[in-house]
Amino acid sequence: MTRAKLPHQCETMADVRAGVDQVDRELVALLVRRFGYMDAAARIKTDRATVRDEARKAEVLDNVARAAEVAGLEPARLRAVWNELVEQSIAYEAVQWDRVRARD
Repeated sequence: MTRAKLPHQCETMADVRAGVDQVDRELVALLVRRFGYMDAAARIKTDRATVRDEARKAEVLDNVARAAEVAGLEPARLRAVWNELVEQSIAYEAVQWDRVRARD
């Protein structure tokens, strides 16, 4: 597969779309890895009530907002994206927690 052009190299909308599609594939691969950590958390946590950890959620969102600011992006926009990601991760982990216990 050919690497897409970098954003500053794009000359057409086809170039832009190819770049976006490539980034999306890379993001999916990273999300597979991230959700793998949710699988590990579901396996490790002994109490289902600890699946939702609001202090940890706040820490993750703060970390992302700081990283976004350093990178020159809008912290609030990335915080909103990550809020949804964290909520979906929590929901996924809860399902996995139940599945792990159902097999035992």
